[in-house]
Amino acid sequence: MIRTITILLLLLFTPGISSNAQDPQFSQFYAAPLYLNPAFAGSSGLARVGLNYRNQWPAFPTNFVTYSGYFDYYFDEVNSGVGLLVLSDIEGLAGLKTNSIALQYAYQLRLSDKLSFRAGLEGSYVMQNVDKNNLIFGDQIDFDGQFKPITDDDIINRDFRNNYFDFGAGGLLYSSRFWLGFAASHLLTPINSLINGDSKLDRKYSIHAGYKFILPSSANTSFPGGYREVSVTPTAQYKFQGKFSQLDIGMYFNYEPIVFGVWYRGVPFKTVEGVTNNESIIFLAGVSTNGLHIGYSYDYTVSKLGIATGGAHEISLRYEFFIGDPHKPPKNVRQIPCPKF
Repeated sequence: MIRTITILLLLLFTPGISSNAQDPQFSQFYAAPLYLNPAFAGSSGLARVGLNYRNQWPAFPTNFVTYSGYFDYYFDEVNSGVGLLVLSDIEGLAGLKTNSIALQYAYQLRLSDKLSFRAGLEGSYVMQNVDKNNLIFGDQIDFDGQFKPITDDDIINRDFRNNYFDFGAGGLLYSSRFWLGFAASHLLTPINSLINGDSKLDRKYSIHAGYKFILPSSANTSFPGGYREVSVTPTAQYKFQGKFSQLDIGMYFNYEPIVFGVWYRGVPFKTVEGVTNNESIIFLAGVSTNGLHIGYSYDYTVSKLGIATGGAHEISLRYEFFIGDPHKPPKNVRQIPCPKF
């Protein structure tokens, strides 16, 4: 096992060898709207704050832990939304840390009585680092399999850090029942290497869509306000980055204030090095009340890694509220019908 880990680390961190990194992901991607698409900035029509936590493969020492927090607000006088997004990601045995902060702007345009369009831009600053004490280099390996202290002066004196600026954009077309979005990240293809300077981060593209079906049982005079939304919302997201691609497809069932969801992740018609790209089945449960939305999801691994990985646990918190003069509520903004989880 030690020998296998050593080989993997050498492949990832030896100079001259490039690796194409992939972005962290959230199963509850609509609970991380600003991370999904900058066009969602201010999309609630109110002030909104949210937190996301994901722990992938917790049973493995090579697990991935991701934290995200965001705040956005809609300025109805200028049909514009602004957002602030912070993210922290810790990867694998070496503890590669990636922290980023992003500012977003989105403009909302009403195309017709039924259609609206939002365009969004994002500028971000990313900071990466790894503790070299967590790494194993070739000159540390003795013939008897024992590890020696680091002796290479270049490694001892090197600070394994990488900081860069990045840029993204997105668009969102929607009505009261459907939406279709597109987002592009890493448009500047920044250098993404702690050692050499020729490994660039591939652009990431995402297409996401869905349709909400309101069921007749939504009318309920016993529910506060005389209306309880009961709906079914099939959704899909397809994203690709370099040679990697992924499909999320599934459905949400909302019986206000409770929501359940299930969807599949993978690309079954595509193989990677001869292995079918099946990743996981995802289950979700959430509750919404008075502007507060709380969700929990679990990824059941169906790939060859198996359930021994521990799957993935994800928690989302989101709160929407009004800022300003209570006697002057915001204009009637068409709400995007996508799920809040």
